[in-house]
Amino acid sequence: MSRAERRRLKKEKKWERRQETVRKSRRQWIERTIAAVIVVLLAGAGGYGLYGWWIAEPPGEFVPSVGNLHVPSPDYPHVRYNSDPPTSGPHLPYLASWGVRTEPIPKELQVHNLEDGGVVIQYNCLKAQDCDALQQQLENIVKDYDHVVLAPYPTMDSPIALTAWTRIRKLDHVDQKKIRRFIEAYINIDHHPRS
Repeated sequence: MSRAERRRLKKEKKWERRQETVRKSRRQWIERTIAAVIVVLLAGAGGYGLYGWWIAEPPGEFVPSVGNLHVPSPDYPHVRYNSDPPTSGPHLPYLASWGVRTEPIPKELQVHNLEDGGVVIQYNCLKAQDCDALQQQLENIVKDYDHVVLAPYPTMDSPIALTAWTRIRKLDHVDQKKIRRFIEAYINIDHHPRS
């Protein structure tokens, strides 16, 4: 085989390898495009409902923040809370313990739990028909989460109040679906100011 033929064969092999690389790239591009289209279609079909349920309408009512100033004690003078129970504002420099509490929690203490990504569930037995049943139903929900506090709140105007940082939801009765949705929407979202 002459030198010219060897060069020609070498060029042909090089050209064939290049063509195979191009074909492989096109095939991968088509496969990725098809996969992306399928994902978009599936997300659009099932995801639109999820968007409307979760993103477009976050659970609870928005309450504007009144800041997050630390105060040394509950009786220290500070701005007034703009919701009851509070959803933001002056608070103590330490947390209430997570879980079930048997005594009311001072507003200045519960707000720090909210700032730390917690959810506080409070109930008013004076507004409830069967306090023991109400407490037990709420405890059964709270035990499934690590950053939730359950406590009585005898002066509030509804049987149940769910609070997170700048969010509140009041309920007349235990609705597990609504309570869990509220918790899962806001739990573990830290609200400390970024410096």
